[in-house]
Amino acid sequence: MTKKKKIIIMSSLVFLLAVTAVLNVLLVTNNAAADTSAVDTANYFSTYRSERTTTRSEELLQLDSVIELYDEGSERYEQAVDLKLQIIEIMEDELVLETMIKSLGFSDAVVSIGTDSENVNVFINSDELSTDTALSIYNLLRNEAGVAPTNIIIMPVYSQI
Repeated sequence: MTKKKKIIIMSSLVFLLAVTAVLNVLLVTNNAAADTSAVDTANYFSTYRSERTTTRSEELLQLDSVIELYDEGSERYEQAVDLKLQIIEIMEDELVLETMIKSLGFSDAVVSIGTDSENVNVFINSDELSTDTALSIYNLLRNEAGVAPTNIIIMPVYSQI
């Protein structure tokens, strides 16, 4: 073979290798994005609970530090104790409400009650939210937690568990 033919063949092989590499990167990126969204959705409820627990534990530790720092009866001490009790009460309410919502037939649910607002966010494992489902959850929250329907936000998050 002549030198010119060798250069053309080598150039063609390098070009094919580059095209293969680009296609491989594109396919891996598309598959990784699809896999990541599926994993995120599948782990949404457990991830949310884990992050919530971690955040609350940190808040409680900070409040314990404030409680230890100030004398009993001082204004800061009383505020810290009140906030700690409020957080504990919210944690208990969330757990009870999540269990009750699951008893309505959902495979998973997360309830988030704010300390600064009267809003209650409910995330249910469902691909859609029907009127009957929403009314069941509204009634449950109104009767059990005394939450006004205008303060309830229900979001379906579909996850195959």
